[in-house]
Amino acid sequence: MSDADVRGVVFPFAGERRSTSAAGRAIVADALRPVDPIGAQAAAAESGWRTAYPEHFRRLVVAGLSSPEAAVTIAQTGAAAVHEHLAWASVDGSEGTLAEAVAAISAGTARKPAAPTRELLTETQRGTGAPERTLKVPYRGARLEGSALRQQLDDWVTRGIVEPSVATAVGEVIDNPDWLDLSDRKVVVLGAGAEMGPLRSVLRWGGEVVALDVPRPDLWRRLLNDTRGYAGWLHLPVRPGPEHAAERAGANLVTEWPLVGDWIMSHDGPLVIGNYVYADGANNVRVCAAVDALTQVVSAARPDTALGFLATPTDVFAVPGTAVSRSVAAYQHATISRAVRYPLRALSGGRLLTRNYVPGSDPGLNDSIVPQQGPNYLLAKRLQRWRATAARAAGTQVSLRVAPPTRTRSVVKNRALAAAYAGAHRFGLEVFEPATSNTLMAALLVHDLRTGTPALAHPWEHEAHEAVHGGLWTAAYAPRSALGLAAMLGLGSH
Repeated sequence: MSDADVRGVVFPFAGERRSTSAAGRAIVADALRPVDPIGAQAAAAESGWRTAYPEHFRRLVVAGLSSPEAAVTIAQTGAAAVHEHLAWASVDGSEGTLAEAVAAISAGTARKPAAPTRELLTETQRGTGAPERTLKVPYRGARLEGSALRQQLDDWVTRGIVEPSVATAVGEVIDNPDWLDLSDRKVVVLGAGAEMGPLRSVLRWGGEVVALDVPRPDLWRRLLNDTRGYAGWLHLPVRPGPEHAAERAGANLVTEWPLVGDWIMSHDGPLVIGNYVYADGANNVRVCAAVDALTQVVSAARPDTALGFLATPTDVFAVPGTAVSRSVAAYQHATISRAVRYPLRALSGGRLLTRNYVPGSDPGLNDSIVPQQGPNYLLAKRLQRWRATAARAAGTQVSLRVAPPTRTRSVVKNRALAAAYAGAHRFGLEVFEPATSNTLMAALLVHDLRTGTPALAHPWEHEAHEAVHGGLWTAAYAPRSALGLAAMLGLGSH
């Protein structure tokens, strides 16, 4: 492990080594404890965390359904627990909690840095293109707009690929093309190179993007070159020096989030902080916790800051009764006959082709966790949901939308997931291409920024609103019970 790996936001020691499982158990247990003490005890005592974690993450959602207050309490406590159970390791080797680092930086008191102190300047690239004022969504070789886009939205609704509120929201963006002009905001894109982020859409529409990603000259050179053909402004952080901007651009959020926070706040005007970061394994928790710390500091200093998140569809969500009804109907009319379905279930001990929901549930509980993604992935994504719920309860403008299953690089490099996605259409699911996903989700972000937070009774309803779940919520079968078969069917087609 290099020096960089043990600096910044890190997992604390559990005995002689740093343990992601020990921290994950403790965080989930803390989040449950005020609302579900029995569930908290079970999580804290779990000895097989790496395989049994789905049960405890599912319980976090169930415990929050009892009341809006319960859901908000879990979110607030869970986010705080991440800061208490992760450490901030300074360059001199000393460690404290991430919570202590956030408090010190927010108060303006000295705190030992996790990386050598350096200066971040701003380099700006302005595009030469004309701003688009018509929403166009790439889809299967075409760029859909106007009536063609509305027809596709209606088709997705009819097939249960998106919630009906998606068609309504995107339809309002189509009707109000001036909404695409985001010149009244600066959109901070954390994870500028992410395939799911809105960076290119915002630039295409003529907006200003404050971009942050790791120091990778090839990434920044690509973004700078692309920006020239768009209409917007790309602001990137650079070190002083004579080299090309791409050679000097970027920062490491895990070790430099306080520096990045200062750089973000050097940009005037209202901010939208969009969290699109991703890393493999334990590093995903580290970078998401760093973003969460940065978000707290910036939001405290700039209260008009809005927050944007994309939730993964491969998690547990409470879903509307209408989705449950569609799933029940799909189960009753499934193309896989009972003559095949029942033997498969019997041979698998009930694990294959089980119902997605108990009929009549409202809300239903959709469990689309993919065990291959692991507990660290789910903890990182759940932290984003917790922050969104806690921030919304505190009066912050928040856009958190469930994004569709998408053929991103991180998915297709996993052969099992790639095969499952290739066979998913056999079970009524649609897996999106990145260009479709990121444009559609950018349009929903625009809608949320322009219309504000809807008056919904419970945080689960906010999470389900405008969800692009790809059919996971309306499918006949519980996703994990069909995933293996989908992978077998998709092996030869990806």
